[in-house]
Amino acid sequence: MPTYRDEAVVLRTHKLGEADRIITLLSRTHGKVRAVARGVRRTSSKFGGRLEPCNHVDVQFAVGRSLDIVTQVECLHPYGDPLTRDYVLYTTGETMLEVADRLVAVENEPSLQQYRLLVGALRVLGQGTSDGPRPATMVLDSYLLRSLAVAGYAPVLDSCAKCGVMGQQEWFSPSIGGMVCSGCRPPGSARPEPESWQFLGALMSGDWPATRTLGEGTQREVSGLIAAFSSWHLEHQLRSLPLIPRG
Repeated sequence: MPTYRDEAVVLRTHKLGEADRIITLLSRTHGKVRAVARGVRRTSSKFGGRLEPCNHVDVQFAVGRSLDIVTQVECLHPYGDPLTRDYVLYTTGETMLEVADRLVAVENEPSLQQYRLLVGALRVLGQGTSDGPRPATMVLDSYLLRSLAVAGYAPVLDSCAKCGVMGQQEWFSPSIGGMVCSGCRPPGSARPEPESWQFLGALMSGDWPATRTLGEGTQREVSGLIAAFSSWHLEHQLRSLPLIPRG
């Protein structure tokens, strides 16, 4: 039986029969993969605990007829461990996995950028940014913006998303695709504070030093904008997102 090996993040698991699970992973080389892990629900399983959501693993698969089969697993980074001990971190991590699962819709097609973004976001969530710790919601907001951008849904932040007039505009519309001018804004558009535009740009580029002194009000406003933008472009509400406590 042919085999192949890859690095991957475990996205979700489903029970199969009495002792098996179907594991969905986002891998470095093969994109999204669904595979059967046999016997992992037994207490005697050698690698059942390694195949938990959020974990970063080195995994070997045997090619099967309908689903591949997990034959070996080594845990590279147990990102899931610290998240299970903190409700905010856990729900944030679950939201990241859900987003990755939806954005990489087709199985067995390489999606290296999405894989790298997810691994980096899970690492930052548990270990902090290159500029020190940040709230879990801020890490999630950055991940949402950047993963959507890779998928082709980057919000327009330097001009009107509808008519194209350059420069900072006053309004934000998820349905139009970002910043809009007064003449183009549809009903229900938000009018963010000037600081929020700068914050959005910093999160998009991963400029963590620029987020050091932001107030809680600005963070809440931007989180609301990003949640609305994400829900619109993912076509429906993320299940895990409303569960995350926000100050």
